[in-house]
Amino acid sequence: MTPLIEGLSAPAHVVVTGASSGIGLALVTQLLAHSQVAQVHAIARRAEHSAALQALRNEHGDRLLCCAMDITDAHSRQLGVARITHRSAQLHCLIHAAGVLHAPDIRPEKSINQLNEPALVQLLQVNAIAPILLTQALLPAFRQAPAGVIAAISARVGSISDNALGGWYSYRASKAAQNQLFRTLSIEVRRSHPNLRVVSLHPGTVDTPLAAPFKANVAADRLFTPALSATHLLRVIAGLHNEDSGQFFAWDGQAIPW
Repeated sequence: MTPLIEGLSAPAHVVVTGASSGIGLALVTQLLAHSQVAQVHAIARRAEHSAALQALRNEHGDRLLCCAMDITDAHSRQLGVARITHRSAQLHCLIHAAGVLHAPDIRPEKSINQLNEPALVQLLQVNAIAPILLTQALLPAFRQAPAGVIAAISARVGSISDNALGGWYSYRASKAAQNQLFRTLSIEVRRSHPNLRVVSLHPGTVDTPLAAPFKANVAADRLFTPALSATHLLRVIAGLHNEDSGQFFAWDGQAIPW
């Protein structure tokens, strides 16, 4: 089997956020099927009450550790990080799959007249601020890793130079902010964690509740199941080298302009 991460021969300890549904759940499922993975920490707000995660735990036992965490809450992050690092002192992979595009009171804006502060703040909090703060807390556990990956699931619409259609102010801004935060981290860790690759990844358009209202005009061959998207993303992660750190890649491994 292909190594989970290029240059890593040791058993891998992995953390996945947004793990109870969609791409996150598909990633957890496929990671547990990988013979190199020793443990997966599955983070979700109600991880311990997720039927899907419980089914995986029944199958895989203590290789799956469910961590109930609200990533936007500092106290919840602190408690969750303590549990994770107690069980896995060394981490090798962190995948940020939690994110928000819409909610009952939030819709992607078609015009600046639809922009409102609560929605903008919430998307920035969930998509950009919480992931980098969780990464900050978990980063010491990567220090001695022979190789590692931190991957933030982003979106092509977060690319500033690729923006030709406009709209979606809050979501675009939150993903652009996420990209900049992780790009900046990649530069710092070249010195402190030289074998840690930090990347942003575009998963394609995936048939999940997040994309459900917007998939009508997506060609059938470009609408991925969560399982297919996870397969693509793990393939990209497995192929990363140190020189790829700080880049933004699509599901097929092609670089996306910032």
